[in-house]
Amino acid sequence: MKLLILDGNSVINRAFFGVKPLTTRDGLYTHAIYGFLNILERMDKEEQPEAICVAFDLHGPTFRHEKYDGYKANRHGMPEELAMQMPVMKDVLRAMNIPIYECQGWEADDVIGTVGKICSQQGWECVIATGDRDSLQLIDEHVHVKLVISKPGNTTASLYTEEKFREEYGFEPKKLIDLKALMGDSSDNIPGVAGVGPKTATDLLLKFGSLDGVYAHLDDPGIRPKLREKLEAGKENAYLSFDLATIRPEAPITFSPLDAIVQPYNRAELYALFQKLEFVRLIDKYGLRGAELETAKPEVKQNVLPRVDGMPESVKSCAVYLAPDGSVGFAWESGVWALTPMEVQMHPISLVGKDLILHDSKDAYHRLDSLGISWDRCVFDTALAAYDLNPSQSDYPVSKLTVNFLGQSVEDGDAVGCAEALWNLRPVLEAELEKNTMQQLYQQIELPLCTVLYRMEKRGICVDRSKLEQFGQMLAQRISDCETLIYSYSDTKFNINSTKQLGELLFEKLGLPPVKKTKTGYSTNVEVLEKLKNQHPIIPAIMDYRMLTKLKSTYADGLIKEIRDDGRVHTTFQNLVTATGRLSSTEPNLQNIPVRTDLGAEIRKMFVPKPGCVLVDADYSQIELRVLAHIADDATMQESFRNGTDVHAATAAQVFGVPVESVTPLQRRHAKAVNFGIVYGISEFSLAEDIGVSRYEAKRYIDSYLDHYSGVRTYMKSVVEDAKKRGYTETLYHRRRYIPELTSSNFNVRSGAERIALNTPIQGTAADIIKLAMIRVEQALEEHYPEAKLLLQVHDELIVECPEELAQPVSQLVSREMETVAKLEVPLTAEAKSGKSWYDAK
Repeated sequence: MKLLILDGNSVINRAFFGVKPLTTRDGLYTHAIYGFLNILERMDKEEQPEAICVAFDLHGPTFRHEKYDGYKANRHGMPEELAMQMPVMKDVLRAMNIPIYECQGWEADDVIGTVGKICSQQGWECVIATGDRDSLQLIDEHVHVKLVISKPGNTTASLYTEEKFREEYGFEPKKLIDLKALMGDSSDNIPGVAGVGPKTATDLLLKFGSLDGVYAHLDDPGIRPKLREKLEAGKENAYLSFDLATIRPEAPITFSPLDAIVQPYNRAELYALFQKLEFVRLIDKYGLRGAELETAKPEVKQNVLPRVDGMPESVKSCAVYLAPDGSVGFAWESGVWALTPMEVQMHPISLVGKDLILHDSKDAYHRLDSLGISWDRCVFDTALAAYDLNPSQSDYPVSKLTVNFLGQSVEDGDAVGCAEALWNLRPVLEAELEKNTMQQLYQQIELPLCTVLYRMEKRGICVDRSKLEQFGQMLAQRISDCETLIYSYSDTKFNINSTKQLGELLFEKLGLPPVKKTKTGYSTNVEVLEKLKNQHPIIPAIMDYRMLTKLKSTYADGLIKEIRDDGRVHTTFQNLVTATGRLSSTEPNLQNIPVRTDLGAEIRKMFVPKPGCVLVDADYSQIELRVLAHIADDATMQESFRNGTDVHAATAAQVFGVPVESVTPLQRRHAKAVNFGIVYGISEFSLAEDIGVSRYEAKRYIDSYLDHYSGVRTYMKSVVEDAKKRGYTETLYHRRRYIPELTSSNFNVRSGAERIALNTPIQGTAADIIKLAMIRVEQALEEHYPEAKLLLQVHDELIVECPEELAQPVSQLVSREMETVAKLEVPLTAEAKSGKSWYDAK
């Protein structure tokens, strides 16, 4: 029989630091619990124990603290983000019927040692899951240790037996205490012998067998005089450390392995906890669907709709759920109905004239088209509403929304259950939007934009295949030339794409100074190469090689694969992804077409209009700075924009103390970096790195900037303070972003959150404005020039295809709509150009 005992504090600590932070929409951190459960599941699967329990430390001093004041004195307090998860973690374990053992005045290690000792006495095998090597001293023929190492995105676990321990250390597990007595332990502040490190301590133990053996042979000629002095001076600390490092398997707990025999979960309690934690996927994994029937439902009014065999023509509003398998569910005020994939194909369906409630309406429009179901309007999108309410979630499946907002359980893919859920979700989500003052954002921007994006995705944009192929061939030749040049500098052929081989060549064979080393070897990332580019001609060649291969694989070859039979590429706009509200683009990503290098910009020449047409490209000028001027109510910056002043030159004049007309191109570039850096909460260190000046200079630039634009300084302070009080920040259109990390005890995490609080209202408002502009441009083109079509949005840029003869009026229309879409304290400007390619129109 086998018992698995988890070192609770150790495992949850490793989960906390090894899993990306997650929070519920109420701001409760959950990632340590999630990571703990993953580790528990893995240990259970690998060890297959008959019994499971967990040991935790209790707050307060132990007998070790009483013996030595300095014990664990250098330990920081538990981060608040972890502390809030501890009681919930224990509730989850109790709901799983996993016993918890803890003992006041004793550490979890002592509790674990006691459990292991009792298991041995009763003939049970005991496996200890921990991230703490202290427990290795407990290993014997019955007790083994599973050492858990958790890093972001990767958890490893190694089983230590007596044999494995001896292989690694060279002595028996119990002697780990003697090792710590000599070398100490900085994590627990165990002193050891000053000046004796792990290697020396290990050598002494291998030679003399134990701490007592070392001190019995201090006169051994093999011990160097200086080491002998250290050992003599540190003897008292060595024996104190031995005492502190010894796990005492005699904690006063009541334990029997039979008490920890694996039991069925308390499904109702566990389901309620997973609801609270928003662990929707774990509800499925743990088989808890239906467990809500075993617990009290939240007070949410539900319509339990009868299942019927058809939907009356008279129905004016209905929810439509499109299941992945092709089945379709319909729900309305008096019934729910579903069709199998075969029935959908056999019976034409029309939803024209009906107000539709959909889930991810943009995608649903394409799905409806492919199923041959006609439709004309959506009045509510449940996924979109959930995204607006909390844009930091990773996804918005119906199952998750049903748990979070209705307190019910439904399987994603269940056409009937999900259709009924969508019908019931609408009033709840509408009430949440109203409570958060998001009705305008949702009804006037987000929902109508879905139709615009759907149309843009259907239209696509032409790509000149032959030009793209020629471009790819040219890149292939330049890549080959680059390889030849690199090999000539290295005097050997090697895999240029291998970080290991490249690192060995640069830093060992060629003797360049290593800038950064990782656990796997030398770093050769772009920052490293940038610092070395003037030290050897091979570096620029490698940088060119990387740039060329990226262009070829991602754009030349990648775009060709995406060209459809109509000669166009049809990107997918992601409108439920970014926390700021900005759109992103995938398959292919047309928002990441390179423009900073001449060669990269050539890619834009491949995007062309259909015959007889041109592309019109309109781009907002410095929209985020204009939004900053408005939101910060900075009179100086506003005046610059109203007067049409070059704001970067004006900033340079202030920062460098020169007249505007004397500003050099370099000074303007530096001022531009400061202007845009401020928007993103840049630090003096980052600015110094970006523009190649000292940190002192960078600080001077930032201080001078904030002295000149005092409204921005006030804004930067007030927006962060506001966000800390409310727990979120928002745009001018009331788009919220929750930032629980603002209260983090970790300085780096908190500083990053403050930058987010500073930037989100600016970047988010700019995103809202460009979305409004897309809606306005689409409507105006439809009304005045229906032959012209909006094709792409790339950050602050809109691209329209129109007949050549309409180039001028369409350009004027697009500029006008973009410039008048929002009323700010400064003018919005959007210059439109036209041409026979995206490159020419830019």
